[in-house]
Amino acid sequence: MKILVCISKTPDTTSKVSFKDNNTKFEEAGVQWIINPYDEWYALVKAIELKEKDTSIQLHLITVGGADCDPVIRKALALGGDEATRINATSDDSYYIATQIAEIAKQVNYDLVLTGKETIDYNSSSVGGMLAELLNLPYISLAVKLELNNSAAIVTREIEGGEETDEVSTPVVVSCQKGVAEQRIPNMRGIMAARTKPLKVVEPVVIDALTSILNYELPPPKAGVQLIAADNMQELVRLLHEEAKVI
Repeated sequence: MKILVCISKTPDTTSKVSFKDNNTKFEEAGVQWIINPYDEWYALVKAIELKEKDTSIQLHLITVGGADCDPVIRKALALGGDEATRINATSDDSYYIATQIAEIAKQVNYDLVLTGKETIDYNSSSVGGMLAELLNLPYISLAVKLELNNSAAIVTREIEGGEETDEVSTPVVVSCQKGVAEQRIPNMRGIMAARTKPLKVVEPVVIDALTSILNYELPPPKAGVQLIAADNMQELVRLLHEEAKVI
């Protein structure tokens, strides 16, 4: 069996967000980059767990990005990937990214393709579904449990008000979220091994993106907290009636 895990690079959540060029580009200077947590903690670690149960599984990683993505993909290899492919292109368009990944996936015929449910920077949750359509495969989103049973995948997914469990024949594309696996930290052996694991760089196929970003804007700053003395109940009631805003 062959598993493909889609990896993306995102800013660390502690990074200070700012924009440049009249708010049309994200300011990358000084930003700490990490593996998108949904890709790392859930999709990748779940694939590693499956490989630990069946050592015949080949675990491949793929990302779309420039050379600055190499440290991120190397970390993913240190966690447990066997080899990785970086498609040498940069884009914020989900369709463009999904198409580039699909072109590679079609050449290998993977049994299972895993993505995180979304990236923490754009939160679009769209690459997984687009990828499944481009590969003409079934798609199950928001997985909180995933197990393999021969040529079938047993997937429990989150739905409104509860969970549902589906059984689907492989190959299949699944997006993963909290619950499907637990975060891991690469050990020194994995870090050293990652230096020699194959990282293939390929050029992208020519395709037009469907969307483009016109500009960014920060949310309005949060208002300060107003403290009321514990014995001044009348003032608290007045403020709640006259000045409090429902968000």
